[in-house]
Amino acid sequence: MADLLTAEIRQEFGKGASRRLRREEKLPGVLYGHGEDPLHLELDYHATYMAVRGNANALLSIEIEGEKHLAIVKDVQRNPLSRLIEHVDFLRVKKGEKVDVEVPVIIEGEPAGNAMANAEILHILAKASATNIPESIVVNVEGLEEGAHVTVADLELPADVEIELDPESVVVVISVPTVEVSEDSAEEEATEEAAE
Repeated sequence: MADLLTAEIRQEFGKGASRRLRREEKLPGVLYGHGEDPLHLELDYHATYMAVRGNANALLSIEIEGEKHLAIVKDVQRNPLSRLIEHVDFLRVKKGEKVDVEVPVIIEGEPAGNAMANAEILHILAKASATNIPESIVVNVEGLEEGAHVTVADLELPADVEIELDPESVVVVISVPTVEVSEDSAEEEATEEAAE
């Protein structure tokens, strides 16, 4: 189910206008796609933040002057220091339409022994129905042993989600971390052993 955001058409542009909007707890944004002219928007900061937090591909219904537009979040620009959202780009979509999205990989479970799971791919480019975009792709590594790996072909994908990567691409590798012993600590250990 798409979250509902209400937006107004933005009349002023530029950095000064954007700063004024943010001071009023509003957020500049743009809605584009499907060959229509882009709409420059003014959104409520808090409502937008709540709708997009934790989901890079959030599906939203944006109401502009009484008309609703179905859209996904395409880009969120943040201040590099404060991490506050400064601008949001939305892409128009239609029900049933397939869109290209980046879906984060999440590792669950514990490998066997001292082994650790290392993600080789953090985000997977997928093609999914605009109304059924997965929030993440979960890789279960429970009990996997050193040397095991999970490829794209091994992933359990939701229905109607396609990945265009090579099926043999490695997503997660299971390995035991090696501890490098510096020469100083090796000498200290040898001295301690000799003293004993």
